[in-house]
Amino acid sequence: MRLSHPALALLLLGGCSSSSEGTAVDAGTPDRSTADVASQPDAGAPVDVAAPQDVAAPVDAGAPADVSPAVARLVAERPYRLVVPDDNDPRRAAPLLILLHGYGASGSIQELYFHMARETNPRGILYAIPDGTLDVTMRRYWNATDACCDFARGGVDDVAYLDAIIDDVSSRYAVDPRRIFLLGHSNGGFMAHRMACERASRIAAVVSLAGATFNDPTRCTPAEPVAVLQVHGTLDATIAYEGGSNIGSTYPSAVTSVSRWAGYDRCASAPTAGAMLDLDTSVLGAETLVSRYEGCTGGGAELWTIQGGSHLPAISPRWPALTLDWLMAHPKAAR
Repeated sequence: MRLSHPALALLLLGGCSSSSEGTAVDAGTPDRSTADVASQPDAGAPVDVAAPQDVAAPVDAGAPADVSPAVARLVAERPYRLVVPDDNDPRRAAPLLILLHGYGASGSIQELYFHMARETNPRGILYAIPDGTLDVTMRRYWNATDACCDFARGGVDDVAYLDAIIDDVSSRYAVDPRRIFLLGHSNGGFMAHRMACERASRIAAVVSLAGATFNDPTRCTPAEPVAVLQVHGTLDATIAYEGGSNIGSTYPSAVTSVSRWAGYDRCASAPTAGAMLDLDTSVLGAETLVSRYEGCTGGGAELWTIQGGSHLPAISPRWPALTLDWLMAHPKAAR
């Protein structure tokens, strides 16, 4: 289906934030979470941004950053939040998860929806929460694929920005280079796919909810295997499960996105079915079909199809644990 710019659904979530999980570190200039939430139009019920994981007082950000001037400039211009596990041990390399919000949202709002900090903290995972750039309508976006969501064609280099976040976190804390993960929703899911395509040498695995890869397979030439989990609702009216077009560019179906990665990762030619999952609390019973490609030479390719799921599924409280279980099971091969 074709979706014009104004018709693109926004991830606008109301509610209250949960209690603090881990220590939120201001990485760059002072934290912008309050402004981010306030700038969202029609955000529904007021969002509580006073909890420590959303608005952090400046705390020790780890060792002084030793990064290139270009990296320092990027993170200064576009600061991100970093949730550091309570038991972070500087002598032990920790996994890094980067959250990528949907179009029109912010990192703080996306965390209110996903609640990933509940799981990253006890698992010892460093958790980065950046924001996309404001477009001419004052909505945040990622310049991901040609289909989503740089509507004004501003050409912001978000690949370089996310690279800079990885470099900056790695300069402050011990990051396990075999366990750098991305989790994105909608526009953030498209961005996760792009990073997997263009930064395969450093990204171990990504989870994309309601995103897609490039429709043109020549636009994605990963240098090495990356594990990709696509999660998509069959009734998604914003980014269609069967593929469609947006801002004059097409995007592939969920099935095609995953089968492409099965090809890149040299998996078996046909997927096998896994045990069904209960991901969407608005749908009765275990509604999610699991389709998994086996025998990959590296990485992995898997599709979770939420039967009856929308663009904003009522995700189960098990979502953080299930997605992190999958990511942690797909590290980079030892070099």
